[in-house]
Amino acid sequence: MRALMCFLSAVALLLPQSAFAQIQPYRAEYALRLGAAVNAARVGSAVQDLTLTCDGWHLKRDVKGELALSATWKMNLASKLDGEEPRAGDAFRFSTLQVQNGAERKTHGKVQRAGNELRAQIVSPNGPAQLVLPQPTLMPVALIDHVVERLRGGAAEFPAVAFDAEATGETFLIDVKPADPATIRGRRPADKPVAVPGKSWPVFMSFSRGHEQPHQHKPLFTISAQLFDSGVLDRLTIETPMATVTADLLALELHKPPTCPPSPVPTKAF
Repeated sequence: MRALMCFLSAVALLLPQSAFAQIQPYRAEYALRLGAAVNAARVGSAVQDLTLTCDGWHLKRDVKGELALSATWKMNLASKLDGEEPRAGDAFRFSTLQVQNGAERKTHGKVQRAGNELRAQIVSPNGPAQLVLPQPTLMPVALIDHVVERLRGGAAEFPAVAFDAEATGETFLIDVKPADPATIRGRRPADKPVAVPGKSWPVFMSFSRGHEQPHQHKPLFTISAQLFDSGVLDRLTIETPMATVTADLLALELHKPPTCPPSPVPTKAF
């Protein structure tokens, strides 16, 4: 379960949003496997649908998995997320539904910048909670723009802080750096190649809790992947202390962006 939750965090934090980067709305389907071997057993699937309107982004994600812990004990896991974020990236509203062997857990909440503070309000089965997040915290769908822009600019290594809506409801401190292309898994022979437009980079990311400093402790998990400037991810490998989960792109559909009226130009006062 920990490995699949780390996968959910990885996908949630690596979603595109920005009016400035060449990000595209899309629908992507992934195969989840336990382990990085070529013949690793498939344990689930993920579908991510990101649409764009003139008001902002709408994210729907459906992840399902089954882990056979023994011959007689299987763990069925499912997670659904529905989120909205305005183009400005200054707010995020979300709801989640997670199911483990039939037991449901629902949460909903919002993150909003107000003055000099960034506040999160989350309602879970444990009750309501309010958090003040660090000012540099990026909304989940805004993080990818930051990463793409830094990679495009040739940055060697850089940190980022992002809100995690699904696994922890808090923040992750992420250490990002370009990876050696040789460390990114090749496509499995059983999978049909999927054409993804745009430039791409091999990346390596290390995730720690938001209150920790980089390299202060061992990371909670790490991710290596191929990241495209369109916002699409492929060949993810999520390493956790308990297990390794991989995600491979099986199908991709690019949505057509909306045609929106230009923003009104403020009238200068005399």
